[in-house]
Amino acid sequence: MSAPRLEVDLLAVTHNTRTLVDRLAPRGIRVTGVTKAALGAPDLAAAMLAGGALGLGDSRVENLARLRAAGPAVPADVPRTLIRSPMVSQADDAVRVATTSLVTEARTLDALSAAAARQGTRHDVVLMVELGDLREGVPAADLVDLARSVRRHAGLRLAGVGTNLACQSGVVPGPRAMRELSDLAAQVEVACGRRLEVVSGGNSASLAWALGTDDVGRVDELRLGESLLLGTDPLTRAPIEGLRTDAFTLVAEVIEVQAKPAQPWGEIGQAAYGDAPARRGTGTVRQALVAVGRQDVEPEGLVPPAGVVVLGASSDHLVLDVGDVPVEVGDELRFGLGYGGLVRAGTSPFVAWTAVALDARS
Repeated sequence: MSAPRLEVDLLAVTHNTRTLVDRLAPRGIRVTGVTKAALGAPDLAAAMLAGGALGLGDSRVENLARLRAAGPAVPADVPRTLIRSPMVSQADDAVRVATTSLVTEARTLDALSAAAARQGTRHDVVLMVELGDLREGVPAADLVDLARSVRRHAGLRLAGVGTNLACQSGVVPGPRAMRELSDLAAQVEVACGRRLEVVSGGNSASLAWALGTDDVGRVDELRLGESLLLGTDPLTRAPIEGLRTDAFTLVAEVIEVQAKPAQPWGEIGQAAYGDAPARRGTGTVRQALVAVGRQDVEPEGLVPPAGVVVLGASSDHLVLDVGDVPVEVGDELRFGLGYGGLVRAGTSPFVAWTAVALDARS
């Protein structure tokens, strides 16, 4: 089997999805499974749907196009949400491959409406509001006016409102922000004269709030990626009770093993990616090179095998201290992944995607 490769246990993804769907359903919250970490892989999407996700989300129209063309693995009537506001230049593609788009700008509404008219359809939009994380979202004071404007677009239908927290500034989704979102949803409903179908409370970082509060307010949907794929909480990177954290493994081949000085020598300047990581110790280390690099994976997002330390990476080499671990050229090493590591590996054209059963890894 070729290396490097990303092995995924799809049953683990289904288990994680089903567990969270079952925990959230009594609270009136449904799950949209986010597939962007794997370029909209149909088998991953199918695993989420098998676990009870009622829709799929991705940030790129190319990935949604892949899902739309997936055939039986992803039924045509499954809702597909573009979870990044579409580029105006991609409005036609967004309408073609997504059933819903998250939107923050009036000009984007214009472009989507025109595209929907050209295609003889209506496109759903969820308006995103800024609640403190300083990534996407219209100011709260402007939300109602933007919602009213949707009615002037014959090609659009206002499906709901939503927010996103914890991605840019690490702002924790909590009672204050979620109450404000619920209040804003109610204001939009009064202004527009109808009940919203979607009040989207954010991503996996909102799980701790959603599962711990006595009152979820109007929030009725979460867009979940990391928690379904890795079984971890983005706010702490700690495992979520009852979820599997072993769904993904990066496997890559060793291409060099040499005893080398612990410290570099010569005049020191910038390394390939800026300042070189500090190396510790004196004497020599048993150093191995693995045939992946920053073009394929975020080294800070790797969990190396026991006894192995990640020393750094260039674009196409991963540098390890393998100590006394019995590793030779041609061997394969297996790495666990954090979210950053998964996104990079899952979207690299040089890393293959392989579905495996857990017992096949031994």
